[in-house]
Amino acid sequence: MTQLAEEKGVHVRNFAALEKATSMSVLPWLDERRRAAIARFDLVGFPGRTDEDWRHTQLDPIVKTRFALAGADATGRIGDIHREFTFGKDATSEIVFVNGRYNSQLSKLGKLPRGVKVGSLALALAEEDANRIEPFLARVADIKSNPFVALNTGFLQDGAYIFIPKNTTIEGTVHLLFISTPSQEPAVSHPRVLVLAEDNVEATIVESYVGDGGENGGVYFTNAVTEIVCGADCRIDHCKLQQESLAAYHVAAMQVILGRATTFVSHAASIGSRITRNNLTCLMNGERAYATLNGLVLIGGNQHVDNHTLLDHAEPNCPSHELYKHVLDGRASAVFRGKILVRQKAQKTDSKQTSKSLLLSDDAYMNSQPALEIYADDVKCTHGSTTGPVDEDMVFYLRTRGVGLAESRHLLTYAFAADVTRRIKVAPFRQRLEDYMARQAGLPQDLRITDLSAHDEAVL
Repeated sequence: MTQLAEEKGVHVRNFAALEKATSMSVLPWLDERRRAAIARFDLVGFPGRTDEDWRHTQLDPIVKTRFALAGADATGRIGDIHREFTFGKDATSEIVFVNGRYNSQLSKLGKLPRGVKVGSLALALAEEDANRIEPFLARVADIKSNPFVALNTGFLQDGAYIFIPKNTTIEGTVHLLFISTPSQEPAVSHPRVLVLAEDNVEATIVESYVGDGGENGGVYFTNAVTEIVCGADCRIDHCKLQQESLAAYHVAAMQVILGRATTFVSHAASIGSRITRNNLTCLMNGERAYATLNGLVLIGGNQHVDNHTLLDHAEPNCPSHELYKHVLDGRASAVFRGKILVRQKAQKTDSKQTSKSLLLSDDAYMNSQPALEIYADDVKCTHGSTTGPVDEDMVFYLRTRGVGLAESRHLLTYAFAADVTRRIKVAPFRQRLEDYMARQAGLPQDLRITDLSAHDEAVL
């Protein structure tokens, strides 16, 4: 990777200052992993334009900005932001973080089943859960494969921790709300999420990354890492909303490991941030594990979103389905690079991947690269990609029925995205996306397409 000594040096100096100002931790293994991670980042630096995985996303605005380490300041508009994005009574538990640090005043633990732990990662490490966490934290997400994971791990101090013991069902939703509050100078935070689910667990988890909206919301950088480890026979529904300030940058990596006969469903939506990069890797590590990855990108102006996904089939009889949709307006650009990897042992794999993109302007740009890498011979794998403008025949049909030109285009755009949103079972999350689309298109707020019947796999 390209050596950008001065740019990476800002973060290395931030680490040295943090290490000097605090005792970091009383856990030698955690300190060792932090130092190894920052040493890795110091060695490789930021990805350069010659790095294949990053060449379609220009990182110069992130690399060349001298970010200070964000503090846990809860002043300014924190209350307004919390009120705007909270799930309120619709969440069983809502854990709030300000600039990556746990905020007990805004958090609501709620009533959880016996043995379930939801809260601050720092507090869990300081208590009896350190031994349970040690085999997984900064071990599931690989610092060698992604320099931003190494950077996050180097600054690992706090984050969200969820532990669900076997044979447990969490009713309702666990909401992890990460709020960024821009300061006088550009600042960076490194949120961390660790989810450990034992056998026969059922849960719904939502991650929201939010900040001041609008162009003047302030420049900041969120560098997030999520590690999810599931045992056998689990049913995990995971949603992620990225609605950062339009002046912010968001880079995230999520690594998921699925045990035998575990079902994992992911719904990821990106509508904020100036530059966004999401890496999602799902390893089907047990026979009959089942993964569904759904994504929605709604951007305009000069926004850029880059989604990299990997469905890693390591065991036989593991189906997977992936559907990512992009709606691009203005001079927005997006990248989708989805890969299905079928290892030699993974016979009887059945995997489908689809990327569909809607360009609302002549200046919008989409780069879609679906890929298959197959080493087994008894498999059924398909992938497809389409990119184009709004169907003018459909616009004409609506206009013949008295609908205006602009309204026709808005309705068709809304319906295009609703193919993803209708699959989302978490009502507050789904409604936020639908309301956002309605506001953007000038449609009534009560217009919602919420068909929650069985998924129609034909669209894949």
